[in-house]
Amino acid sequence: MLTVFYDSYSVLTKVYSQGAYITQALNSTPVEPLKRREITKICYGVLDKDIELSYYISKLSPKQPKLAIRVLLKIALYSIIYLSKPEHAVINSVVELVKKLGKSGASGYVNGVLRNFVRNKIELPTNEIELLSVKHSYPLFALKLLLNYYDKSLVEQIISYDLAHNFVRFNSGVNGEEYLIERGFEFNKTPFLNLFDVKGRLLEEDYENGVYTYQSIGSVAISKIVGKGEKLIDVCSAPGGKSVALSENFNEIISCDVHEHRVELIKSYAQRMKKSNINAVLADATIFKSEFENFFDKVLADVPCSGFGTIKDNPDIKLNKKGENVDELCKIQLKILENVSKYLKVNGELIYSTCSIFDSENDCIIEKFLKNNNNFVVEKIDSPLNSLQKKYGLQFLPNLSYGAGFYVAKLKRIK
Repeated sequence: MLTVFYDSYSVLTKVYSQGAYITQALNSTPVEPLKRREITKICYGVLDKDIELSYYISKLSPKQPKLAIRVLLKIALYSIIYLSKPEHAVINSVVELVKKLGKSGASGYVNGVLRNFVRNKIELPTNEIELLSVKHSYPLFALKLLLNYYDKSLVEQIISYDLAHNFVRFNSGVNGEEYLIERGFEFNKTPFLNLFDVKGRLLEEDYENGVYTYQSIGSVAISKIVGKGEKLIDVCSAPGGKSVALSENFNEIISCDVHEHRVELIKSYAQRMKKSNINAVLADATIFKSEFENFFDKVLADVPCSGFGTIKDNPDIKLNKKGENVDELCKIQLKILENVSKYLKVNGELIYSTCSIFDSENDCIIEKFLKNNNNFVVEKIDSPLNSLQKKYGLQFLPNLSYGAGFYVAKLKRIK
């Protein structure tokens, strides 16, 4: 247990103190190979339940402990509450780890806080909204935003959705169902051809050989709504999943990103999946490129967003995003939409999407765009994936859509 806690502490310290993404922190930290799965579960779990765990610490301690001690306390509390590990074994291991980290002076404090937790019932907030925030470990600002759009019952369903999914999309020419059955994998079908929710990891060599890829169901749903055409530009493409999924629907795809290393990710993805009609280029979607003007019959703008529709897979979002971040993102989203709309031919279609569940990043952006651009109209869209029909687009919600929290709208240039 001591090794697992130490490795989890090493990973989480990078997230909490250096602002690293959890995937980066796990990949860059040497951990016990045989315990990697357990360490990953603890790290993701602590981040997912950070608000709840922080609340308990605040109630158990008269003052805020230093970061290292907070991280260790959160690991211990998560292990007791959610992993049902023996309380005394957890406490003894964490106290021992505190000493091994050269923080012996804090060992008595850590021991006292954890023993108080197991002995005493912690009073939860009496305020209804604060209680929801702690109970579901959901940021208060985000919770208030959602309550502006949906009733309390639906909001609680959205923020409490906790099922894990492992979506696998098979490449064209591969019968995914036969592949999975022949190899004895447990799986569930989805509303999309050759996309399955699979239990367990598939053969890595088949991944490297382009037999299959991992792609979220929301990403696939958006790709289906894009449809077919001659020339597509995917203006915020990295790592390239939608471009690759759409490669057989278009003669030519230009896939853009603002960072060189992310352009390389697109190239690598296309190469692995054996798609030769994707041209990955360095381009900032907020800056006009004259060579793209009136050139494409479809534009896909899957814009930078708060990401709150994907927090099950990216729990560090809860730490890193604030209300002011969403406000700034909305400005960027509208700027991108205004700019890339100029790349469309007349009668072309502009598809706007996010992995957000906030109206301010979704329908509100479309409404602002339409006020300034009378040469565009909204097109009606639907999807086999359950969603809510909003004024302008479709909103996929975790509790309705296999865990997916995405938005998509389609606009047509009429003149």
